Amino acid sequence: MRRVWAILVAGVFLYFLIAQFLPIIPDFGNADMFLRVSFDIISKSTTSNYNVVEFKKSKDLEDGSANVVTSIVANYRAFDTLGEVTVLFCAAIGVGILASVLKPKRKIEFEEHRVLRISTGIIFPLILLFGVYIFIHGHLSPGGGFPGGTTIALGVLLLMLSNNEFKVTPVAKHIEQVAGAGYVVIGLMGLAIGGVFLMNFLPTGVVGNLFSGGVVPIVYILIGFKVGAELSSVVSDLREG
Repeated sequence: MRRVWAILVAGVFLYFLIAQFLPIIPDFGNADMFLRVSFDIISKSTTSNYNVVEFKKSKDLEDGSANVVTSIVANYRAFDTLGEVTVLFCAAIGVGILASVLKPKRKIEFEEHRVLRISTGIIFPLILLFGVYIFIHGHLSPGGGFPGGTTIALGVLLLMLSNNEFKVTPVAKHIEQVAGAGYVVIGLMGLAIGGVFLMNFLPTGVVGNLFSGGVVPIVYILIGFKVGAELSSVVSDLREG
């Protein structure tokens, strides 16, 4: 029964994509190369005339992210980011399948050092804090959900190297599932409100402020937790054999 529902949902989703996007795709070889959105994205407006964007002054922009890259990947090309998250999910599935068929299973252990163990206990909270900082400030400075989550996973890897008894609990997988579902829910809310997946439907505030960017900080927080939990679980599963 699950497979039937999965096929139905996938079919409806595919039909929606075809019905929405095929009519606006130009014929092959007839694309107008001069219709580019680069300048519109840099000026943070694709619906109005160009205006000067002043840091800490301009407000209520179409996209409130001070980071231009974030403006692209989390707003105008946000659907691509969903694909990137899906690729990571597929990679985790592949690792899980590979680990389940390989025999014999053997846990990887490292030689423990007291200095490394004590140092890890001191530096791990700093690594965790830095990773959170990266994805919370991704709309203001270079960073975002993927590098922030990867930083957290590297901290978890350091814990594994310093302590053979440490392993990631199933809670990490639940965090990954909830964060991934939350990302999709935010995207569908944008679709329901504005007709575009992951549309920025919240106030964008003043560019450069922490509470700006609309839904982007929320999306980056969800992606950060998802990536961190997923990579940590993959590394832990590989170590446990």
